[in-house]
Amino acid sequence: MCGIVGYVGGQSALDVVIAGLKRLEYRGYDSAGVAVLADGGLAAAKKAGKLVNLEKELVSRPLPSGSTGIGHTRWATHGAPTDANAHPHLDNAGRVAVVHNGIIENFASLRAELAERGHDLVSETDTEVVAHLLAEAHSSTADLAEAMRQVSRLLEGAFTLVAVHADEPDVVVGARRNSPLVVGVGEGESFLASDVAAFIEHTRSAIELGQDQVVELRRDGTVTVTDFDGAPADVRTYHVDWDASAAEKAGYDYFMLKEIAEQPKAVTDTLLGRVDAEGSLTLDEVRIPDAVLREATKVVIVACGTAFHSGLIAKYAIEHWTRIPCEVELASEFRYRDPILDQRTLVIAISQSGETMDTLMAVRHAREQGARVLAVCNTNGASIPRECDAVLYTHAGPEVAVASTKAFLTQLVACYLVALYLGQVRGTKWGDEIRAVVRDLSRIAEDVERVLETMEPVRELARSLADHDTVLFLGRHVGYPVALEGALKLKELAYMHAEGFAAGELKHGPIALIEKDLPVVVVVPSPRGRSVLHGKIVSNIQEIRARGARTIVIAEEGDEAVVPYADHLIRIPATPTLLQPLVSTVPLQVFACELATARGNEVDQPRNLAKSVTVE
Repeated sequence: MCGIVGYVGGQSALDVVIAGLKRLEYRGYDSAGVAVLADGGLAAAKKAGKLVNLEKELVSRPLPSGSTGIGHTRWATHGAPTDANAHPHLDNAGRVAVVHNGIIENFASLRAELAERGHDLVSETDTEVVAHLLAEAHSSTADLAEAMRQVSRLLEGAFTLVAVHADEPDVVVGARRNSPLVVGVGEGESFLASDVAAFIEHTRSAIELGQDQVVELRRDGTVTVTDFDGAPADVRTYHVDWDASAAEKAGYDYFMLKEIAEQPKAVTDTLLGRVDAEGSLTLDEVRIPDAVLREATKVVIVACGTAFHSGLIAKYAIEHWTRIPCEVELASEFRYRDPILDQRTLVIAISQSGETMDTLMAVRHAREQGARVLAVCNTNGASIPRECDAVLYTHAGPEVAVASTKAFLTQLVACYLVALYLGQVRGTKWGDEIRAVVRDLSRIAEDVERVLETMEPVRELARSLADHDTVLFLGRHVGYPVALEGALKLKELAYMHAEGFAAGELKHGPIALIEKDLPVVVVVPSPRGRSVLHGKIVSNIQEIRARGARTIVIAEEGDEAVVPYADHLIRIPATPTLLQPLVSTVPLQVFACELATARGNEVDQPRNLAKSVTVE
């Protein structure tokens, strides 16, 4: 979703803001703009399209130099992606500029009221009403922070707002409700942004902003945080444990390629510090008492997209290792079907960004019903972990590409750790059993590395399929969610029709789709761990091949039974059954990335998609 940057300090605000917006391009956007305070006035520029369009505009029509400014990359919600609808939005006098992430649900009534009072609104957006409301409030308060508090109390919906006023050239003000905003604290300078990536090259010191809070940044370095009523708010400063280089491409053509290659390290980092000297799990961030976990009668996982697929896989591990019933829910549907929750329900919310609005609202609903909620998240200080009872952070590092790769694998590792921890505290797994699984997990990074070293045939195969319109994916047991994830990656990146099916459902309808030369990817379970399922899926492969399908088989090393029926065979290391998705997913990531490249698509920023979906 939209990227926001605000700056006040001693540097060129325009340079800082543009650089910050470039670091936020991964979030997805369709227009960009900036505003700078200089010479007692306010100057702005904005253009539809990519940042390069804005930069060309700034070359032909330079803005004056100033050290206070804001910027925005917009992903269209209200109004088409046009110059007029791009942010920042100004009031009629051109003294206030505001940028916004989210949706203001009562904008229509506010807009009508402003029109009655003589305001001339020129865009189709919900954001423009905020600029006019701030101008009105500031005319009576002469204090931008107080004006922001007054306006925020009028607004309904989800919003992050950042604003400047020409009458207060040394101030940047922000407000947050249900949408991310973080403060960067530097030496004699301060930053506001949707994501720490925007200012990480300047400072690693950050402040969390809580729900319904307003922050005021001043040139002298003062940072003041209040609630919407003006009461002082407690703030927590934290240190970002990665640097600017971690978000650079490091020689790769795409961030996604870099992030696929980083998966062995991400898996290792997520396991670090989780086991004590005796071999017991010590998940320090899980602040839910063991006594409460022992009394849990049900686990419910809520997530969206790729994170939902990690939850589907986690269900197998949780039920197998703990014997607790586990449900997996799409967060966008969860609270609308009146789910049955109580004090003995453990809800696990999975989100890479920690700002996914559907998941955040599911978390709030679960807590209202008395359930305990544990977040699995990759972003320190994000909204979801702050609002949960506990959090298990993955340590994937920054994931810039919209299509998730290393976040998915680390979510799986985190969910396995949660499942093992539940087994430990509930006594359903012996200590030596847990230590054995942890040893297997610790070897996975090497297995992923081995898979990555053998991917050239997969890339060649992907290029050969660039002209195809459809690819199907089949799997059984934990291979079924892997099939779903493989199909999702192809939809996201290659813009192809791709579907994932449970292989056992093939004869219940999907087999009608099989025709000559149709590529079908089959994720084969281990013949050792699930021999019954292995025999059945070999039969499935024979069925589709007999009807002309082009079979692409992912099978572990040593599995010879599939060889006669595989037109293309992708080998993966032999792993324990429940852990196989950590290696079987990787070829599907490479396959989708290469196929998208062959089709000439934008890999890191697919059309119509944003990295973090911060509206419902």
